[in-house]
Amino acid sequence: MNENHSDDQYGRARVQDSPELIAYYKELETLGAGALWTVANDIEPWEPRSSSVPMLWKYDDLRELVVKSSELVTPEQAGRRVVYLVNDKRKDVSAAVGWLYTGIQVTRPGESTSAHRHKASALRFIMEGEGGYTVVDGNKIMFEVNDFVITPNSTWHEHGVDANGKMCIWQDGLDIPLVNALEANDYAVFDGKQPLEQEINYSPLAYGCAGLIPADVTWEKPYSPLFKYSWKEVYPTLLETLKVKPINPIDGIMMQYSNPLTGGHVMQTMGASMQLLPAGFKGKAHKHTGSFVYQCAKGKGYSIINGQRFDWKERDIFCVPSWAWHEHHNASESEDACLFSFNDLPTIEKLGLYQEKNYTENNGHQSI
Repeated sequence: MNENHSDDQYGRARVQDSPELIAYYKELETLGAGALWTVANDIEPWEPRSSSVPMLWKYDDLRELVVKSSELVTPEQAGRRVVYLVNDKRKDVSAAVGWLYTGIQVTRPGESTSAHRHKASALRFIMEGEGGYTVVDGNKIMFEVNDFVITPNSTWHEHGVDANGKMCIWQDGLDIPLVNALEANDYAVFDGKQPLEQEINYSPLAYGCAGLIPADVTWEKPYSPLFKYSWKEVYPTLLETLKVKPINPIDGIMMQYSNPLTGGHVMQTMGASMQLLPAGFKGKAHKHTGSFVYQCAKGKGYSIINGQRFDWKERDIFCVPSWAWHEHHNASESEDACLFSFNDLPTIEKLGLYQEKNYTENNGHQSI
C-alpha cells in the first residue's frame, strides 16, 4: 500500500467551508450531531498517532521529594503515599504515557497500607530497601530490590515494611487511565486486616520453579498465580540466555514476565519485560503500537526516541509512546545494562491492534 499519502487522495476529507456549510454544521450541532468529514482526518489518521510525548524522569532529582512525602503524610492519611509521574501531554488523565499510570511509592519500617482493591490492574518494581512485603488475596510475599510484583485487578492487596527492615521505595504501574476511560473503575477498602490464607511466599515457592507447577491445584483466574518474579532468578536467566541465543539487533536479550500456566502475559491488560543490553550494545530503531514505561534496573545508557536522546542510569524512568521510533544503547563497553518495562500490549494484542515497523535508514539508527 502506498504510504505517501496526502489529503488530496481519495478517501480524505477536502471540503471547503462556505456560509451555507457553516450554517449547516451549526444546525447539526444543536441536535447533538455533526458532519463526519469535518473530523475524519483527525480521528482516522494514515498511521497510528500518539498524544503522549517521550519523557525521562531522573531518580536523583525525584528521590529526595519521594522520601519527603513520608515525613509529611502517613499512609493512612494519603491512602496511597505516591509521587506520580505525569506526561506533559497526558495531565488531563494523570497518565505517564498513553493510558498507563506510574508513580514512586515509599514505605518506612513498621508502616503498612490498608488493604484495598480496584478494577485497575497494578504492578510494582522494587527500587530500594529490605523487609518489604505485599499481601495479595491473603498471600504474603516478601520482596527484594529489582523484584517484580503483580497485584491483579480486583484482588485485595496491601503493602508494608517489617519493623526491622529498611525504608522501601518501589515503582507502581497501573492501567488506571485505561479503566477510567472505559468508565469501569472502582475502589474499595477492606474491613479490618486481611487474613493470611497461605504460608508466607507460597505463590513464588509454588509457582516460581521454571517448568514445574503444582499438579493438584486448579487455577482458573485470568492472571498469573505467580505474584512475584525474583531478580535473583531473572538476571541469571538473562545471562544464561545470552550464552545460547543470538542477540536481537533491536532489543538485545529480552524476556517477558509470563503466566507459568499459559505462557501468556501476567495480567489481562498489562504486560512486563526485562531486557539485557550487552556491553557496547547499540540497538536498531523500530516503532510499534503499544505504550511502554521503562526503568533502568542495572547499568547506564541512552535511548533515542523520535530523534531525541535520553540518557539514563540505574533507577531512572522513561517512557516510549505508541508508534514512536526508539532504540536503546548501552553506554558501557565493559558492563551490561538491564531495562525493566511494563506496557499495555495484552490489551493491544487482544484487540488485534498490534503493528510494528523497523527503521531502515542509516543502517537502522536515527539521527539525533
